[in-house]
Amino acid sequence: MNLLLAINVFIPLIIVGILLTITLLLIGANILLGGNKMKTVTINKDKALPVKDTDTLLNILSNNKIFIPSACGGKATCGFCKVQVIKGGGDVKPMEEPFLSDQEKQDNVRLSCQVKVADNIEIAIPESMLNAQEYHCEVINIEDLTYDIKLVQFEFIEPKSMSFKPGQYAQLKVPGIDIIRAYSIASNPSMTHKIELIIRMVPKGKATTFVHRALQLGDKVIVTGPYGNFYLQEDSDRDIICIAGGSGKAPIRSILHYLKDQGMPRKVKYFFGARSKKDLYYTEEFVELAKEYPNFEYIPALSDPLPEDNWKGDVGLITEVVDKYSDDLSDSEAYLCGSPGMINACIEVLNKHDISSDNVYYDKFS
Repeated sequence: MNLLLAINVFIPLIIVGILLTITLLLIGANILLGGNKMKTVTINKDKALPVKDTDTLLNILSNNKIFIPSACGGKATCGFCKVQVIKGGGDVKPMEEPFLSDQEKQDNVRLSCQVKVADNIEIAIPESMLNAQEYHCEVINIEDLTYDIKLVQFEFIEPKSMSFKPGQYAQLKVPGIDIIRAYSIASNPSMTHKIELIIRMVPKGKATTFVHRALQLGDKVIVTGPYGNFYLQEDSDRDIICIAGGSGKAPIRSILHYLKDQGMPRKVKYFFGARSKKDLYYTEEFVELAKEYPNFEYIPALSDPLPEDNWKGDVGLITEVVDKYSDDLSDSEAYLCGSPGMINACIEVLNKHDISSDNVYYDKFS
């Protein structure tokens, strides 16, 4: 009986001793691997960030108010958080491989969410990316555009304004859950005190479910941005082809707002693809724009119109309609927004009409 009592007394002490030993070994290993030593992240050769703890490059930059786009929140599923690693960073991880082209691998471009900063590291970031900020906002308007698409307006509280180029995107932090999602800005760039995002409901999507079912007027949220190399080339005078589907109307709408403010100086054909009439929105807005400016033509197309739609417009895949209405595009620019599959298909059609690959602009949102 005394032996059993002694065993019952000493078992917890033994377990605590084992756990303490494991903890000390882990701490020692962390120290040997450089986990507690001060490291430096050098950006563009002129900005140095002191770092003590070992963390991902994406998190370290975010903690220092340098906001790299990351639509998946650092889970290596979006491929947005690319930076060039000049020195350090270790080898490319298997999770990065699908998102890096051969040229990017040669240039040592990495996904910052997969780069652990365990030692000094030097990176290069485009100066435009350094302009992204974190904005505290209030939801001031929510509008149903279709059965599954909403327009949401966010007014900036601090900072009070955002300057962005027509076509760029912002990221919305979903309150209460560790999710960040990217959405193209749909509003006029001249309207700097607020932005509009067009958000389509994605089945089982946590971010879009929150927006469509829980977000309310007056809610406070955090938005970061602006991001993206997809934006109107303002110094160009080429004719423009715009192609979008679904919520891809957002950046094109921003581009058209800008061009309207300039008096629509360039010829624009805007192709918008939808399945049936219930998927169309802002039709009247663009029809009126076409009436006001002969330089602008709006061409919506339905791939599967319903009998009750009484649709008199073009029918077919949007790529077929673009092919039908396009001639020589060798001196034109194209702005595309949609799924990766749609964009790839559109590029094939544009190439058929001799467009230069340097004049095709897009962001692929999966």
